[in-house]
Amino acid sequence: MDDIKKKKATVVRDRKPGGQGGKLLRSLLITLAFGALYFYMALPAINLQDAGFYGFFFLLSAVFCVLSVLSNASIRQETDGKEAWRKIKKTCSVPLFICLGLVVLYIGGSIVGGVLFRAGSYSQMLEINTGDFALDVAEAHYDSIPTLDKRSAFRLGDRKLGELADMVSQFEVVDNYTQINYQSRPVRVATLRYGDVFKWLGNMGDGLPAYIIIDMVTQQADVVRLPEGMKYTPADHFGRNLMRHLRMNYPTFMFETPHFEIDESGHPYWVCPKVEKTIGLFGGTDINGAVLVDAVTGQCDYYTEVPLWVDAVYTPGLIEAQYDYYGLYKNGFFNSLFGQKDCTVTTDDYSYLAMNDDVYMYTGITSVGGDESNIGFILANQRTKETTYYPCAGAEEYSAISSAQGIVQDLKYQATFPLLLNISGQPTYFMALKDSAELVKMYAMVNVQSYNIVACAETVKACEEEYLRLMAAQNLVPEDIAPAAEQTETSGTVADVRTAVLAGESYSYFLVGGQWYRVKVFDCELAAIVTVGDRVTLHHDAGQTGEIVEASTIARQ
Repeated sequence: MDDIKKKKATVVRDRKPGGQGGKLLRSLLITLAFGALYFYMALPAINLQDAGFYGFFFLLSAVFCVLSVLSNASIRQETDGKEAWRKIKKTCSVPLFICLGLVVLYIGGSIVGGVLFRAGSYSQMLEINTGDFALDVAEAHYDSIPTLDKRSAFRLGDRKLGELADMVSQFEVVDNYTQINYQSRPVRVATLRYGDVFKWLGNMGDGLPAYIIIDMVTQQADVVRLPEGMKYTPADHFGRNLMRHLRMNYPTFMFETPHFEIDESGHPYWVCPKVEKTIGLFGGTDINGAVLVDAVTGQCDYYTEVPLWVDAVYTPGLIEAQYDYYGLYKNGFFNSLFGQKDCTVTTDDYSYLAMNDDVYMYTGITSVGGDESNIGFILANQRTKETTYYPCAGAEEYSAISSAQGIVQDLKYQATFPLLLNISGQPTYFMALKDSAELVKMYAMVNVQSYNIVACAETVKACEEEYLRLMAAQNLVPEDIAPAAEQTETSGTVADVRTAVLAGESYSYFLVGGQWYRVKVFDCELAAIVTVGDRVTLHHDAGQTGEIVEASTIARQ
């Protein structure tokens, strides 16, 4: 009789406000509060295709179960282990069943989207066209060739900011420069960031006041001041942090890393590509449009087809991965492992080519055997993903780099990763040669198909002329393809003389009127005997600039 009364009393207590039902509700509310805080900090996408979502839900389930068990007095007081476990399972049955279902979905989705079962789908992710390089790509001229790589651009931008006393103490330049076409010019742009959290506190009201733009042809760096500062950037905090701002506006979207661009009027935006999985649940990563975020106002707009001024939506890494799927699996998964008939992959790096007011990603294509030659290359439009393959057997990029560095091996210059140019219809690798201080000292051009044709010079113009001369000698271009440069002469007294041997050739350097001139001794024997104090006349191409001007002859007066 007493036992029956105790059980009834327990039932009555559980039905009262604050009983077991109330405790479960309280556990649920605490779990939701914890989830909101975690969501605000970690920013997982509420999307079954995002692996981070599963971890988020499992964590919330664990928190809810722990709180529910701790708030249940009957479980805490239970001495029988089996009975306690039965009560725990009963209390946590709903979240446990949901978690079990998500585990099954995760494993099944991973298997269904695996390359082993869906090799054909993976191989069709990137549509490949075949083109004619000489017809599709406009010929480059020395006065339009980009000469800066990302590291050189960062040094120029950092130096430019250092000239501005009102900014250098408060802000830094981010090292992630974006290459875009701005008003039909290839440029790199980058934002600033706050020097530290205290400088953020002092400047957050006005936002970031400017961005850096660098012309890749002229190497001119400018700080563009804004009428109103940028308040939505990765450098900001709380609600103005770019990723948090995106997540609060698009809780279900998955994003590629946002990058900085400016429109044709110079207004700053963040381009945030939307990621989707197209094969199974987690396979076949692709991009479906982008969210454009106004860096000043925070206005967000999602576009399936972005405006024409946007230059980069598809990342080089994504395009390379999708080509590798095509190259490896077009003849089936097992062919990629055994036999490897017609299997090709991209080379280890990439560069950019500005063309038709768009930016194209370039990378070489080689066989899976890993030899030091390419069978062709691809150009992929980073805005539309339109990709064209150009068959062209020739040097792999790092072989071309070695060829260029070999010409100046005595100077120990290091070559940048090459750009791909059309020089008189010939696919050509173009590289800057830098010293140990990352300063550009020379330029090199290497023929893709005949990489024994290597031209080096201290100016882009001289490099192109030497390259055309070498190709004419090999009957690759007509001998008269390079127009004769306008000649001029400079007269003065020699203030200093230096000599050097470059690539087996002897050169004499003369300081005349504050400018250094270089003469190849083989072409002008008199250069070997001119001394300090001699009055001389130097003949050279008009319009040359730089620390050293190439002269064809020198004569005493």
